[in-house]
Amino acid sequence: MMFVKSYPEVAADEGVRRQVLSENADLMVVAFRFQEGAEGKLHNHPHVQSTYVQSGRFRFTIGEEAFEVGPGDSFVIPSRATHGCVCLEPGTLIDTFTPRRDDFL
Repeated sequence: MMFVKSYPEVAADEGVRRQVLSENADLMVVAFRFQEGAEGKLHNHPHVQSTYVQSGRFRFTIGEEAFEVGPGDSFVIPSRATHGCVCLEPGTLIDTFTPRRDDFL
């Protein structure tokens, strides 16, 4: 059985919009839409996160490592790793979390 639910786009931070695309208790997929110069502030969480760059260009920091990514790039952020990003060119990140981020619902 397929269940489709629509989630609204909400403000996440200045210049950043967030929209849950799909979720269940074990997995969540979220689109983050960034304006140029907007930041995903440094933070950490218990969830494992996979990030796919749908569009745009970003400078990410994970722990002590900093790197730039663009369309088609993807990477995994381990549980509890401090991470954040700066948007260099407007774009969208597709993040997958396991387990679900209940704080986004």
